[in-house]
Amino acid sequence: MPIRAVLWDIDDTLFDYTTAATTGMARHLAAEGLPGGYSTPDEAVDAWHRLTRRHWERFAAGETDWEGQRRDRARDFLGRPMEDAEADAWFERHISHYEAAWSLFPDAVPVLDALAGTYRHAVLSNSALEQQHRKLTVLGVRDRFESLLCAAELGVSKPAAGAFLAACEALALPPSDVVYVGDEPDIDARGATAAGLTGVWLDRGGRGGRPELVRITALDQLPGLLAGNTRFGAPDTFG
Repeated sequence: MPIRAVLWDIDDTLFDYTTAATTGMARHLAAEGLPGGYSTPDEAVDAWHRLTRRHWERFAAGETDWEGQRRDRARDFLGRPMEDAEADAWFERHISHYEAAWSLFPDAVPVLDALAGTYRHAVLSNSALEQQHRKLTVLGVRDRFESLLCAAELGVSKPAAGAFLAACEALALPPSDVVYVGDEPDIDARGATAAGLTGVWLDRGGRGGRPELVRITALDQLPGLLAGNTRFGAPDTFG
């Protein structure tokens, strides 16, 4: 059957998360001061990114909840115990700098415009609903998507099949009618494919090396890929 809907990842797919996270933390450090244990702001920002990945993995595995992973990130980053209220306050001050750096990738709105009216659109994110709803609303694209599903509320995270199947159920479409687009080769593209969707890896950095996956390097390649769909033929469509 033909593809009828595009299911989207948000962070580092439509939204430039890495730049916002880096810029936001750098501004937060400028306001708060460099914590002990870090020689330079760049070293601290790198540590923040590592801790974010580590605690997201804990969250995805069900080892902590949404608030817990935030508090633990703050405690580990600062290297000291903190009461929940203190950790929450520190994290909220960080969030204000992070949100000020939010932006979509330049190719995000053009591809949504190009696909509007031809395909239905929804979002599946390994995040929390309130956070991602606010993000898409502030960035002016929330109304482009019929549904928004997030791991915190679903209780299951990508790459588990249940996350992708819940999104297909929300669209009332079989997985074979849905394409999933995301920036992670395993969490997004491989996970979606294993769940019966058509997974597309958005390889913005041109890493390559995964010939078994359908791959694009920019979102402006997606309309042509969908228009020529015969279940996408050979993988690694754009070299």
